[in-house]
Amino acid sequence: MKLGYIDYLNCYPFYYRMFELERLAGVEVVPAYPSDLNRMMAEEKLDMSPISAAMYPELADRVSLLPDFCLSSVGYVHSVILSSNMPIEDLDKKRVGLTSASKTSVILLKILLFRYFGIDPQYVLTPPNPSLQDANLDAALLIGNEAMGGKMAPYTYDLGDLWMRKTGRPVVFAVFAVAGKFLDSNYDAAAAVVDSYKKSLAFLAKRRETVIERAAARYPHIHYDIDAYYRALKYTFTPSLREAFSFYLKSAAEMGLLQKTGGEVFTDRFSAD
Repeated sequence: MKLGYIDYLNCYPFYYRMFELERLAGVEVVPAYPSDLNRMMAEEKLDMSPISAAMYPELADRVSLLPDFCLSSVGYVHSVILSSNMPIEDLDKKRVGLTSASKTSVILLKILLFRYFGIDPQYVLTPPNPSLQDANLDAALLIGNEAMGGKMAPYTYDLGDLWMRKTGRPVVFAVFAVAGKFLDSNYDAAAAVVDSYKKSLAFLAKRRETVIERAAARYPHIHYDIDAYYRALKYTFTPSLREAFSFYLKSAAEMGLLQKTGGEVFTDRFSAD
């Protein structure tokens, strides 16, 4: 099977066991940006993968979501940042770069700026780590590793914090999807991945320093407090986070940024421990 992996520090705890302790037979891990994993899932080139939360409506008729896992934050996330040369309130009609690596965060920013700040910038698609000066931008959205290692502009805004302050809700940035066709005939393989995820998160809880040490070795260019970062992230798809996920999808659909869904579908074939 082909299993997607968001090649960012935030996703590493799910894959610690299969990367460092016990590789899964017959599983090819495909590391990529979230946007690339979204595309590969849409093209049926992956069997399972974390996907951008905003990608779910497009794939809803072909995938089910794993019920136990997500990539979320309640308030500050530290890795989804708007870096700006001016206060956010002054960005109307200004050039704002949107990273090509993301989908959830791009839509999150558009909702925030239009609905909660009354701002309608000129959006410009950029590479994952743009230079404001080189691209002639007034601000840019950065996510993942790029948001934690580079030099920021004078004004920085954490989108997890902004969303919490404006809506009172957490943000679900990514969910974990399995292709329906694959699950129907490969349950054992999918179950092995789910089990590995659970054991990895348990290892993070019990031997945190070891996981952090290995994460730092995998991403040596990130000079950041990984322990604090992992404490800010939420990996368990709790009922409150599911509600936040639904609110985000509904908000995006109301603005015409995503198509409406008939409700999120979670597979019931993997029961929580």
